[in-house]
Amino acid sequence: MVLEDTITKAILDASHQYLKGLLNLDVAVVGGGPSGLTAAKYLAEKGLPVAVFERHLAFGGGTWGGGMGHPAIAIEKPADEILLDFGVELAPVEGTDMYTANSVEVPAKLAAGAMAAGAKIVTGVVVEDVVLRKDMVTGVVINGYAIEKAGLHIDPLALTAKYVVDATGHEASVTNILARKNPELGINIPGEKSMWAEDGEKSLVDNTREVYPGLFVTGMAANAVYGGYRMGAIFGGMFLSGKKCADEILKKLNRP
Repeated sequence: MVLEDTITKAILDASHQYLKGLLNLDVAVVGGGPSGLTAAKYLAEKGLPVAVFERHLAFGGGTWGGGMGHPAIAIEKPADEILLDFGVELAPVEGTDMYTANSVEVPAKLAAGAMAAGAKIVTGVVVEDVVLRKDMVTGVVINGYAIEKAGLHIDPLALTAKYVVDATGHEASVTNILARKNPELGINIPGEKSMWAEDGEKSLVDNTREVYPGLFVTGMAANAVYGGYRMGAIFGGMFLSGKKCADEILKKLNRP
């Protein structure tokens, strides 16, 4: 076999094996931002089959850009405990309960931590719908992001999951899809409010919950669904939200 054939076969074999492992998930996390990756890590380390679906080729959401392109984000206690668990280096801000962290290190270590715990991360894949059975979300409908961007009429594939997590940020795209396609469910999504960092950080965690049977919202998607304030470049609530989401799902699955 010539080298080119060997390369192609190796890639196809490995890819098919990897993708077949996504067919029956306990949790499908939609969005590879800070809350989604945090949730994935704490779910996967309990031995659950977990996959993160990210439409872009890079995970991390808005973390990479820090604050207006500056390479740092801010967090407050007690979110520091979560980042330390991922091995992120924190710098205390004198006279406050705040820390800064490097905006490149954070998403890199979040993804590495989630994968080390056993979670799978799939990039370049968009979740264009959910699977609905007996008044419960039971999976995700996926397609290639490039296919979506090109506007090609190509049918998607579906994957089964006991729980789906909408971690798609400001768009809350999964919950919006469910509400738009199924108006009889009566799901109203007001969208996020303007910036109020203190209130936004708190409400982000409070709004992290099961929005419909089988569908949880976390991160900025939670504030978008329940009308919370945005926070800007302070990310502590994102990590706390992801951890709370994981804890709530573990309770549902009787996996303390």
